Order: sequence, then structure tokens, then C-alpha cells
Amino acid sequence: MPPITLASVLQVVLALGLLNVWLLRPNKATGYRGGTARNLKEEFAAYGLPDSMFYIVGGLKLAAAAALLAGLWVPKLALAAAVTLIVLMAGAVAMHLKVKDPVKRYIPALAMLAMSAALALLAMSTALA
Repeated sequence: MPPITLASVLQVVLALGLLNVWLLRPNKATGYRGGTARNLKEEFAAYGLPDSMFYIVGGLKLAAAAALLAGLWVPKLALAAAVTLIVLMAGAVAMHLKVKDPVKRYIPALAMLAMSAALALLAMSTALA
């Protein structure tokens, strides 16, 4: 079992959050969907993105979740996953801004962005040590 550190807690929280959204709740309405979307696919349409982006982003987020969990044993994977999530979550925030969502709707994306940035900094400091 890997040691419990702030980095490992962030990895698990981020991974479980991604898996929840993309595997357990993609067809559920929430108060955080962009625009007037009732599910994840409609949310991408609300942002004016093509269907292909739904699959690309979904694949990247699921791969990042897997890398975060594998990164508990292979730490270099955590840094790559965190950097990927920084880019994806910055894009998510930008999409919410594009459709003029209230801040409440993109708090989860901002939280994931902040946790991903913290994890990247922790992973870099560990790699440099």
C-alpha cells in the first residue's frame, strides 16, 4: 500500500471525481451543467463543441483518472495526469465563461483545476528531491 500523503489524497479525490462524472453521472442533470444542458453530452453542445470533443475530452479524463490511480504506485504518472487535468479544467472554466454561466456552475471545475495544480507542484517537488 502506498503511503498516505497530501499528493496521494489529491490523486484519489481527483480520480474518483472524474470517474463519478464520466461513468456514473453522465446522463444526470446537475446544478453544475453548462448552459441549459441536462446531461454531459448536451453540455458539450451548449458550449458549441462538436460531438468528437465529447469523446476526446472524455477519453482524456478517464485516462487521467486511471493514471492518477496508477500513479499511487508509479509516481511519474501522477504528474502527467495532473498537467493534463490542468489543461482540461482550464478549458472547462473557459467554456463556462463562454456561455456566461454563473460562478456556481463552474466551482467544481475551478476546484479540480486548483487540486490538479497543487498535485502538479507536489509531484514536481518530489521529482526534484
